[in-house]
Amino acid sequence: MRHGDKQNNLGRKKAHRDALLSNLAAQLITHKRIVTTLAKAKELRKYVEPLITKTKKNATEAQISHNHRLVFSFLQNKSAVKELFTVVAPKIGDRPGGYTRIIKLGIRPGDNGEKAMIELVDFNEVYGKSAAAGENQEPAKRTRRSRSTSKKATEEKAEQTTESAIQDAEVVEEKAATEAPKADDGADAPAEETK
Repeated sequence: MRHGDKQNNLGRKKAHRDALLSNLAAQLITHKRIVTTLAKAKELRKYVEPLITKTKKNATEAQISHNHRLVFSFLQNKSAVKELFTVVAPKIGDRPGGYTRIIKLGIRPGDNGEKAMIELVDFNEVYGKSAAAGENQEPAKRTRRSRSTSKKATEEKAEQTTESAIQDAEVVEEKAATEAPKADDGADAPAEETK
């Protein structure tokens, strides 16, 4: 019986399942988004998120190389490991977990299997912040209860909006002041040309 066994075996033996998850993880890291079945996506999330967390724990030179070896032992793909440590790790540096997102895509016509897209959250420019805007924004909140950072952020945003509204009003006033004399000059100019 499988009481309390929470792992989905995906209809495969251990070696086949490990190879499948390793290949899916390498493709997810390389392409940032893949489409697969919902069951595989859920298992892949459990497999790949601890690997991504290992890229953040860079304290000493020895620990960095050790983490590279640990991640390589799971992925068995040098280019995916390099991509993970050079491209993915800097973008997820401030995120305290939850590096992937699963979006359900409906059923597959052939066998009625549920399809899903799994993607790295920080690399989607439609849902989250874009790459350019992400550098300018403040880092992600650490916990739900950190109200001090959210209060400061809302106060700063309120100040910025009031400042921008004041600047917009000044620009409108300047335009109105500069356009009024031009209208008078424009009325005089045709009269002079006819003489």
